[in-house]
Amino acid sequence: MALLETERLRLRRLTLDDAAFILELVNDPAWIRFIGDKGVRTLEDARNYILDGPMKMYEQTGFGLYAVELGENGAPIGMCGLIKRDSLPDVDIGFAFLPAYRAKGYAYESAAAVLAYGKEAFGLRRIVAITSIDNHASAGLLQKLGMQEEGRIRLADDQEELRLFGIGL
Repeated sequence: MALLETERLRLRRLTLDDAAFILELVNDPAWIRFIGDKGVRTLEDARNYILDGPMKMYEQTGFGLYAVELGENGAPIGMCGLIKRDSLPDVDIGFAFLPAYRAKGYAYESAAAVLAYGKEAFGLRRIVAITSIDNHASAGLLQKLGMQEEGRIRLADDQEELRLFGIGL
């Protein structure tokens, strides 16, 4: 069941049936480079990733990372959603897409819908985003969404310095 629909996309909660898609996505070289190796190597690992990540966050906050599907055929092409990390005071937006679906406007389309959803459904007044220092594509997308770079940050569980972006809603 779609939570959000855009001109070309549907966003819905991830389920355990998405394990094969998640296995492919989190092992994409760009994911590993810019987001990190999550150690997901099998379908069982992918199911556990979904259970311990997105599904747990849905229960705790009502939001999380959503599967992004093509509206025309329901094929999963990426994920986009809201995350509440213990190491950040604000909710942040995250996104990742399979290689064949990058640079086609899908990330912008889904992220714009998620920002509006965060404001309308959850009353969020500020959303942040974090990127690796050298993830210029994501930084450009965040700026296109109206987010401003606010400086550098290190998350409590990570040694890597990250770029912090924010937007008031």
